[in-house]
This record gives sequence, C-alpha cells and structure tokens, in this order.
Amino acid sequence: MIHRLPRSCFAVFALATLLMAHTVNADDIGEEGFVDSNGVKIHYVTAGEGPLLVMIHGFPDYWYTWREQMPALAEHFKVVAIDQRGYNKSDQPDGVEEYKVDKLVGDVAAVIKHFGEEKAVIVGHDWGGMVAWATAMNLPNMVDRLVILNLPHPTGLARELANNPKQQEASAYARNFQKEGAEAVLTAEGLTFWITDDDAKAKYVEAFERSSFKGMLNYYKANYPREPYEVPNGELPKVQCPVLMIHGLKDIALLPGALNDTWQWVEKDLTLVTVPDAGHFVQQDASEFVTKNMVNWLTR
Repeated sequence: MIHRLPRSCFAVFALATLLMAHTVNADDIGEEGFVDSNGVKIHYVTAGEGPLLVMIHGFPDYWYTWREQMPALAEHFKVVAIDQRGYNKSDQPDGVEEYKVDKLVGDVAAVIKHFGEEKAVIVGHDWGGMVAWATAMNLPNMVDRLVILNLPHPTGLARELANNPKQQEASAYARNFQKEGAEAVLTAEGLTFWITDDDAKAKYVEAFERSSFKGMLNYYKANYPREPYEVPNGELPKVQCPVLMIHGLKDIALLPGALNDTWQWVEKDLTLVTVPDAGHFVQQDASEFVTKNMVNWLTR
C-alpha cells in the first residue's frame, strides 16, 4: 500500500541560478533504452557496470541534469538516469491521476525490475527527490541507499508550509501551477531561463518541446497541498536506509528551515551537506563538489 505524502513544495519555477554545462549527447554518456511501467514507457540513459543506481530529475528538467555526475558514478555503479513520465522521450499519459505519487513510485520500481535487480541506490532532485523519498518509505526493500538533492523530507516541507509565512510566499508559483489551464503560459524556451550555456539551452529546448507541459503541472495538481496548509495527521514510515542530503542554501523556493528535524524521520544514518553558494540546481551549480560528495559517500 502506498502511503501518500503530505503534498508539499517539491519543485521550483522562479529561480535565478547559474549553470556550468558541457555539451554532451546521450551517446557520449551512455546507452538509451525504455522500460515498460504498467503500460507507460519510461526513457532512460545508462552507463557503467556494478550495483544499480537510479537517478530521478525534477522540474523543469530531464535526465540530462545528471551529465556531470554520471561519468564518475559509472566507474562504480550501473547508472540509470530516467526521464520521468511527461518529460522528453518518456510517455505522457493523460489525466491528473496518472501523476500521483503511487504511479511515480511504480515507475522507479519498474526500472529496478527491468534491470533484473531487487534493489538500487536511488538519487533524486526536486520532484525526483519527492519520488525518491516516497520510494524509500513505501518500498524499503528496494532501496539500498538514498541521495536527495534540494528536496527536504516531505514532513519538514509540510510543517514549513503550515507554519512559515516565508515558505508560503516562496511557494506561490506552485499555487499558480494548480490553476486550470496554467500550462498555457509555459514555453520550452521559457522553461530554460535558468540555463546560461547556449549549447545546453538548445538541448533543453529540444527536450521540453517533446514534453507535456500539462503533464509537468499535473505533478502539482496530483501531489501538492492546497490552502489552508496543515501539518498532516499521523506519521509517514521512517526511511530504513542510510540517507545523504545535499542542499544548496540559495534555493529561493525550498527554504532551508524545512531541513530541521530530518533525523527524526530516518532510521539509520543521515548525512546532511549544505552548499552556501549553490541554488536549487545544486548538482549543476556546484557540480564538482556534489559529484565528489556523492562518490565518496556511496563508496566509503
């Protein structure tokens, strides 16, 4: 049974971050393929051999967000970076219900099974972080270790939305995304506002032109809380595996106050790394630092 998460702030639109990008094609990083997730086709790029490691992007993004981390991780793991449903080359099912957390967790489970494994290291950023948290809580036997980038634990986010006016203000974009027809104002070019490298921007525009704007916003409509915000009743299952969290402190949508008390919601060791000069896209703002920390933690 899927435990539904408190639907908190899991993504960002209005960010001003810098991106240091390399022009890398999928073929330069790994091999492309597809997984069937109960009839929904999930696209991935994979590289390396070893224990399985699944990487999950957020909004507005796609598998390419992990281009800086994948080569180093592929020296130790079989790395699989997916396009979440609605994005790039993955299927774009119709209906808000197709983007509920249980469907997204099911996509991750399908990827693990596709590669013939019983468990994997799960890495997630932003909405991918929400999916990663949910996978660890609902399918603990399938998650070996968890790496979360700029997505506080759902309970921490729910608490901040209920009690912190600054977080409520920072989440205004998400309320707008829940409105009917909100996708009409989105464009592929507009969604790349945070990318400064022209070659990388071109790749993102191409990927977003293939994507479903309605599907992107269905993540908010299916899983994000509506006012009045309340701290959810009851506790979510504790995460049973070791957790590494990396959080860029200049994130203007996911404020760092939500990180407090994370240790109460994990059963094993928690490592929290904050990056003062990085924003929401910490894996790109501080790519070398993030890569080294991930590799060191995962191979220690």
